Amino acid sequence: MGGGGGGASDSGELVGIGNNGRAGAGRDGATADHLFIAGFQWSPPTNFNTFAASPAWPSAGNAAQYVYETLLRFDILTGELLPGLAASHEINGTESITLTLQEGVTWHDGSEFTADDVLYTFELGKIDPGLGIAGIWTEVDEMTAEGTTLSLAINQERRNVDSVLNTLATQPIVNKAQFEQAAADSGGAIASWETMEPIGTGPFTLELADQTQIVLARHEDYWGTSMHGGLPAMSKIIHPIFKSAEDGNIKFQNGELDVMQQFVPQIWKMWEADKPVGTYLRDKPYYLPGSMPMFIMNTARPGLDDPLVRKALAHAVDYASIAETAMSGYSSQVLASLVIPDGAEDQWLDREKAEADGWVYDAARAESLLEEAGYAKGEDGIYAKDGQKLGPWKLITPQGWTDWNAALEIVAKNFQAIGVDAATNFPQQAQTQTAIQNGDFDLCCWSVAGTGPSTPWQRFSDVMSNVDLAPAGERAYRNYGRWENDQVNDLLQDAAAAVEDAEKKVALVALDDLYRAEVPAFPLMYRPDEFFEFNASNWANWPTEENDYAPPMFRGAGNQWLFEITRIGS
Repeated sequence: MGGGGGGASDSGELVGIGNNGRAGAGRDGATADHLFIAGFQWSPPTNFNTFAASPAWPSAGNAAQYVYETLLRFDILTGELLPGLAASHEINGTESITLTLQEGVTWHDGSEFTADDVLYTFELGKIDPGLGIAGIWTEVDEMTAEGTTLSLAINQERRNVDSVLNTLATQPIVNKAQFEQAAADSGGAIASWETMEPIGTGPFTLELADQTQIVLARHEDYWGTSMHGGLPAMSKIIHPIFKSAEDGNIKFQNGELDVMQQFVPQIWKMWEADKPVGTYLRDKPYYLPGSMPMFIMNTARPGLDDPLVRKALAHAVDYASIAETAMSGYSSQVLASLVIPDGAEDQWLDREKAEADGWVYDAARAESLLEEAGYAKGEDGIYAKDGQKLGPWKLITPQGWTDWNAALEIVAKNFQAIGVDAATNFPQQAQTQTAIQNGDFDLCCWSVAGTGPSTPWQRFSDVMSNVDLAPAGERAYRNYGRWENDQVNDLLQDAAAAVEDAEKKVALVALDDLYRAEVPAFPLMYRPDEFFEFNASNWANWPTEENDYAPPMFRGAGNQWLFEITRIGS
């Protein structure tokens, strides 16, 4: 039933298998053609409304396009935007984006998919302005449709084409008829509407959802067989709901899970134990970098308002220890840049500048910078200036976020070693998020935009934007450190509005230069966009760097491997 990739090389050997070259013999019985997946759902599913605050997998935006689909599909390896519900798209400078929809698309209930469904999906952002999709109306002035052609008029004050493309690649398109009824039933409060019967256009439908599992069944009338080369290889996708990551890791190692998105400490020990476990990269760091957990400094705090102090702190951190200890070796050397290297964003990186003008772990250099800033060590070994000590500062991130917790423990020790009074504190996730958004923190580890169609621009905005800069005590959605600068907004606008790649790179490099000079935050490590790990006990032809027909993703362009993996022993 799958597409044309095939699971064997020309010599007949299986490809896309464990990093030790091993594969299993395949499963027997009713589950032989089922795919077992994990790492996305940790509680009983209660709502598959994609606009809900916490929709069940796979209904969330920027999640797997198994039930709901998007207009375009992003490839984290190349940065390309591939067809989805839109067969093609054309960017007309910074003025407009035109999309031509696929022909013959149908909803799971058999009704025809039309441009009206697309227009209504985005109109829901006007019906319920609290929805995330409402943000597109800041970037787009008008959407119109003629037949199967959609036109989006870009706001000419902002001219942020990449941000619009990001929305087109991450926003699930919903059935107008179903959501018109949802709007009526909820009084326009779309996010509060609940459903256990999602109607999508994707290759799977929801068959079962209970406290133990989510089961998706292959949609035999799926419209996209010509685009993907056939129907998905598996008849069902089953997501068990585990109580802990450890439970999932044990099941995965034993071959009871085929693929998952989950942090596995020292995953290489699984294939060293002869398990047919594999990752996209065969050698360290095993996973493609796709996000950068950010060490954010509250620049309203005395001491942290000085860029020399902030740069000193950046030099004080033992990044290699974080990569090996907190991240199990899954992070390459962190650069002094807001651009993630070695993937879709690499074209925007000036590596030479990042290495020459940035920072690396150098405790002596850190202390030298503090002294240059006018600080001196007191009898207690803590640097101070005019009676103001550097600390005591709390380093916060959510309790239970184990790799981030471990990273901040290393950072706290590094700071103490140079004479900065710092200690960790790990509140619950909700408390941590509120403190960070309200500016009620000293130092924190928090997330910014991962790799996507609008990055690295979106990441620069997340870290540095001074648009609508929120004062302490009021909720911020970017620039949590409240760093102030009178140049950055013009640079962000130049980067957003750049049409040609060369022009865009000039603007992004200028932003990176300002970032290195001011150091409002700095990355502690690189993290995968998604942890893509597979067990070749039952399925082969997984995407790997040698077998690179699809990126290591569970969404977007990663959908292709659903159609290409092959059942072992069939």
